Amino acid sequence: NKINEEFNVLLNNLTLEELIGLKLELSSKYINNKLYNITIWRSTYYICREAVLRYALSSCRTIRDAASLMGISESLFRKEIKKYKINLTDDD
Repeated sequence: NKINEEFNVLLNNLTLEELIGLKLELSSKYINNKLYNITIWRSTYYICREAVLRYALSSCRTIRDAASLMGISESLFRKEIKKYKINLTDDD
């Protein structure tokens, strides 16, 4: 398992902005710090939305609760799940 208590403590001390920046740095490290053909500014909108959807699904028992957490209707939540191609089964 990649995640242990020490990792959780280190991760908890980072802000979300620092974590995203670190992930981008690590992703580009082996390609000479260039993320060619990836429009980071435009992509962050979608990346953040998908992350929030996944968080809501993992922290709530039902889709209704997850939609409520996000402040959107259940039907919109389901549309977003389809849009981001999120698998609702435990087979991930």
